[in-house]
Amino acid sequence: MKQSRFNEEQIIAILKEQEGGMPTAEVCRRHGISSATFYKWKSKFGGLEVSEARRLRTLEEENSRLKKLLAEAMLDNAVLKDLASKMVTPGAKREAVAHAREHHGVSERRACALVGVSRRVIRYEPTRPDDGALRQRLRDLAAERRRFGYRRLGYLLAREGITPNHKKLLRIYREEGLRVRRRGGRKRALGTRRPMVLPDGPNQRWSLDFVSDSLICGRRFRILCVVDDYTRECLALVADTSLSGHGWPGN
Repeated sequence: MKQSRFNEEQIIAILKEQEGGMPTAEVCRRHGISSATFYKWKSKFGGLEVSEARRLRTLEEENSRLKKLLAEAMLDNAVLKDLASKMVTPGAKREAVAHAREHHGVSERRACALVGVSRRVIRYEPTRPDDGALRQRLRDLAAERRRFGYRRLGYLLAREGITPNHKKLLRIYREEGLRVRRRGGRKRALGTRRPMVLPDGPNQRWSLDFVSDSLICGRRFRILCVVDDYTRECLALVADTSLSGHGWPGN
């Protein structure tokens, strides 16, 4: 905004001349201002003293400063809401700063302050060597040895004369998306089982069970019990020190 060449004291003095009886046109001609400017000053400073005008200017400057601070705080909140994801690695922070500068128009210094990262980190350009051969060999070994993790793959690479740092090997292993597939648990029956049909007469369903005991000499023996599920009658008790499936009817 263009700055006025008259301060508050001079403007009030000009208004006092008009209030003292000098015509408005003469006042404007004398000080080189237009009538629109005179009436604008009169609407703003009419009836004020110099001290009151100074206080009014101070209040206007304070109001302008508070509005600026409020606008900056609202912009900072909008940027932080847009960057709600967790930023831990330097790469993620670089992307967040670039996103804030591109979509919100903030400066690099301000974006770095919001993200919480140094400008040196943002401007740093890594100079890592080309690891194409190491990555390819690591993928080949992982395809051949599916149950090997990055440590055992590192041993295989060491046998071939390739000895990268274990932290670098882990980083490349993760960047390539390699991992040991977890073994699945024991397969279980899916769905609901069909309920067992209860017998409604004798000799429809028998149940078999084994009980065991030992003799005085310490030798163990077993007894096969056959029970009718309907009458609860014990149909047979077969005792022996060894009950095998051979020699039974139907075998």
